[in-house]
Amino acid sequence: RYGKHQIIGRSRAIRDMLALVDRAGPSRATVLITGESGTGKELVARAIHFSSPRSQEPFVSVNCMALNPGVLESELFGYAGGAFTGANAKGRIGKFELAHRGVLFLDEVGTMPLYLQVKLLRVLQERTFTRLGSNRLIEVDIRIIAATNEDLAEAVRQGRFREDLFYRLNVIPLRVPPLRERHGDVELLATHFLARYSARF
Repeated sequence: RYGKHQIIGRSRAIRDMLALVDRAGPSRATVLITGESGTGKELVARAIHFSSPRSQEPFVSVNCMALNPGVLESELFGYAGGAFTGANAKGRIGKFELAHRGVLFLDEVGTMPLYLQVKLLRVLQERTFTRLGSNRLIEVDIRIIAATNEDLAEAVRQGRFREDLFYRLNVIPLRVPPLRERHGDVELLATHFLARYSARF
């Protein structure tokens, strides 16, 4: 369902990108996917996961822009019982633990606040973290794939994104081309979606 064969296109731009997906898949390295909104960054991330040794393990996705910073922190790291008002008394595991042995996909990572960037950097360096309200270190074996439609290098220059985190994420840079650069793919995509929605409706 999520292999690279689900990415429709024969243009040079898409073939070059898929060749990089093939190379990135077997690696353990962190991948930073860039591209405009709507170009299919999560589909590319899933294709990398599908072609990796972790393909049978979880793929856990978090949209960093969709959650306010306080909620995002507890979503990522989980929390101990009674960590804050309204917290579940038994606590809750976070996305890092859910993604153990698999992949954690951080969409719109450029919107992550600076204090959370520090915590993410520590996980990337140490592969350990603590839940909110707890002192117990938890070890995780995860691969991070991040995505953004921002120019993170410019965000670094503006002081909105940590330079050390940028280089930790940008080990394998992968750009998803917009449709206007994918010459010849419009007809393929139109035919694909026409067949899909004709069958459905």
